Amino acid sequence: MAVLRHRKLLERPAEYGFVSAMTPHPSRPATILRPDPVTRRGVLAGISGGLALLGSGMAIGADEQGPLRVAVAANFLDTARRVGAAFTAAGGGMVEFSSGSTGQLFAQITQGAPFDLFLAADRERPAAAAAAGLVADAGPFTYAIGRLALVSSAPDIAPSPERLLTDGGRVAIANPDTAPYGRAAVEVMDALGLTDPLAGRLVRGTSVGQAFQFVESGNAAFGFIAASQIAARPDRPRWPVPEDLHTPIRQDGAVLAASRQPEAAARFAAFLQGDAAAAILRADGYRTGAGA
Repeated sequence: MAVLRHRKLLERPAEYGFVSAMTPHPSRPATILRPDPVTRRGVLAGISGGLALLGSGMAIGADEQGPLRVAVAANFLDTARRVGAAFTAAGGGMVEFSSGSTGQLFAQITQGAPFDLFLAADRERPAAAAAAGLVADAGPFTYAIGRLALVSSAPDIAPSPERLLTDGGRVAIANPDTAPYGRAAVEVMDALGLTDPLAGRLVRGTSVGQAFQFVESGNAAFGFIAASQIAARPDRPRWPVPEDLHTPIRQDGAVLAASRQPEAAARFAAFLQGDAAAAILRADGYRTGAGA
């Protein structure tokens, strides 16, 4: 039955809720990830360093089995696309990403979804996947530490904990049961004594991506989101949440044991931990390297 389910996921992914950046969705056309120019300061220099991998004994060959399939936490999707474009530009082949909350993706992986890598927003799910024998022998690795930010739906309102008490609007967070950024938001509200005052005003998204959509659409006045989601919008008012108010959002990844392309997946994992990707991650507000 597991083999049959795996085959059905490959042939009819939409029936199983598996929608990726390159998989056609009933409501929108497919989008093919292609290498796009990355313009942020320092990123192009980092990518040129990544190209040196080709001459350093790390063979990044063209993929003959289709693109790598990466399950990525919603907060990291945009950054992952830029890393994937850099990897492709370095000769590493095409990459497609399917995003959702870390808990949702973990559930899909345990049910046989055909992913090559898992990029979570916590450490617990990759560790649980490893304990269940679903991770390659190299085991999980930390690729980033995320930051939490409080934003408002009105561009002229500077968000703050005090504003949450006085403005009376709804506050969006990701589901703390499945999304690490939602769990961090709950810890912040507890630390600031906001849990009871905000209890009747919270709106929960299935992922931190949906929580941000609630704010962007005006369905919530404020939202605790990933700082990376507004990294490209420096003029957007935000309150950077002090990191000592919540458990560090340490994001781990892993090559999956069921990968059809384990060598290519391992190369992408190595690229993600290299200098080229680090430049992209830092530009998006993540901590990397020794800080991660």
